[in-house]
Amino acid sequence: MPDAVLVEVDERGVATVTLNRPEVNNAYDEAMLRGLHAAVDAAEQSLTTTSPVRCVVLRGNGRHFQAGADLRWLHTVRAGSPEENLAASELTGSAVRRLSLLDVPVVALVQGACFGGGTGVLAAADVVICGEDSVFSIAEVRWGLHASIILPQLADAIGARQVRRYALTGERFDAAEARRIGLVHEVVPRESLEARGAEVVEAVLASGPGAVATTKRRARDLSWTAVDDQSFVDLVVEHSTARQSDEAAEGLAAFGDKRPPAWAPAP
Repeated sequence: MPDAVLVEVDERGVATVTLNRPEVNNAYDEAMLRGLHAAVDAAEQSLTTTSPVRCVVLRGNGRHFQAGADLRWLHTVRAGSPEENLAASELTGSAVRRLSLLDVPVVALVQGACFGGGTGVLAAADVVICGEDSVFSIAEVRWGLHASIILPQLADAIGARQVRRYALTGERFDAAEARRIGLVHEVVPRESLEARGAEVVEAVLASGPGAVATTKRRARDLSWTAVDDQSFVDLVVEHSTARQSDEAAEGLAAFGDKRPPAWAPAP
């Protein structure tokens, strides 16, 4: 099987990290999460070498950037032990958290859909550019789940007030609304996405790498993302427990059956 995440580093130190499950709209599973961790590992390790990574470009292969969690993987994890569920939530939450903690700018280029955990990835990125066709949702509550492990990043990106709107309702919103609330920085025609991303990368490379790292670190220290390790553990436990709840069982079953869940009003 092809790698779920592709990484290519050019001679300038720009690492292009590509989510590579286009057959499922880049829905994430364990392989993709581990691929993201490996990409961050490589970027971190490069910082002590003579050829450091200076910018990470995050993109998705295919029609859509990222469609949230892979339902088949979720069902497999739900059927596991509490310890296995805890490990899955930690793997998911720490992948997003580590993008925030990486002392290198992360530029995300978004086309098509970006749902659920994908919005956390965007919130953890430093610059986000999306195509005019993009659509977003923080949809976990529709399944009887919640987005607790990415709420710190989302609160940084769009503010607690907008989190309370979109993470409580699970509503979809378009590119213009994503820009208005701060989830993305720019909206461009889809065909211009790569070119505009290249311009942003050039701006990053024109800046002192040490100054950039310090700026990102200090900005992060002032943010919601600066949640301490114990608070992060608490979020992980809360997230994993919800996955094995009766409410999640009903929500995921209803989604798979293409029917309203038991708690939804009758049509």
